[in-house]
Amino acid sequence: METIKPLAAFDINEGIAEPVGPALSVLGPASGYRWLHFDLQDQALRAWVAEHLPEIAGRALLQSETRPRCERFEDGLILNLRGVNLNPESDPEDMVSLRMWITGTVIVSARKRKVWAMDAIRQAAEAGAAPASVGRFLAELTYGLTSRIETVSLGLEEQTDELEEAISEGRSLPPGKLARIRQAVIKMRRFINPQREAIAALSTLDNWIIAPEELALLRETANRTRRIVEELDATRDRLSALQDHIDAERAHALSRNSYVLSLVAAIFLPLGFLTGLFGVNIAGMPGTEAPLAFWLLTAVSLVGGIALFLIFKFSKWL
Repeated sequence: METIKPLAAFDINEGIAEPVGPALSVLGPASGYRWLHFDLQDQALRAWVAEHLPEIAGRALLQSETRPRCERFEDGLILNLRGVNLNPESDPEDMVSLRMWITGTVIVSARKRKVWAMDAIRQAAEAGAAPASVGRFLAELTYGLTSRIETVSLGLEEQTDELEEAISEGRSLPPGKLARIRQAVIKMRRFINPQREAIAALSTLDNWIIAPEELALLRETANRTRRIVEELDATRDRLSALQDHIDAERAHALSRNSYVLSLVAAIFLPLGFLTGLFGVNIAGMPGTEAPLAFWLLTAVSLVGGIALFLIFKFSKWL
């Protein structure tokens, strides 16, 4: 059987992290807790999960698609969260998933792509400043995820401000920019709203292993996540209003152009009939022998065109 290679494996006691040996198990240390962090693309992970985790927790950890959730199961907690994708050549709104199984002494986490908030905890553990408890770990993790989400959300809001300013000044927008921002907002809100519910549920576990001060931090993070959802809703509404404004201006321009073309056609229709009638090459046409007949027809056409224009003008059709 292949040997599993964790991204991080520490026994943490009072903030001091000691690396775990090659025999990885979910038996935590006598004091403190054990954190095991895995890459879902590790071929040995499925066998390890089947051996060490409850069946339902294992399925939750390995499922291909996840949505944020927080559910108690037996003596543990299934927690799925999302973070913005800050990896190179990636769009932040393509949010990356983080799956966890948590007990009083063990945190088992897994991800497909790098989650920067989790990596910050790994770096802190290597530097000897790991979260002192499971509750503190969850508080710092959710705070880090939310801070990075908030930064991206504020960036989308600033881009919306720029679009509104450009439209108010009559400047043309870059092709597809408004649609790209709307798509980013929709993608983010799809996961952040259930994440708000998951963090809010986590902050209510006051009869579990999370201390009161850690629950207070989780409640503050849940409140920040709620504000992010509200900001995304406001940004989405503003973008919809901008799109409606652009569509209305285009419809108005099209209507105006069609109206002008209709008036031009109305003016030249009788003139076209007149010139077409005198262009018939049959015997009996008047003026065929008169030298000034062409200029007379031109003058009549010009006067008729001006008369039609004035009629439309005084009728307020122009």
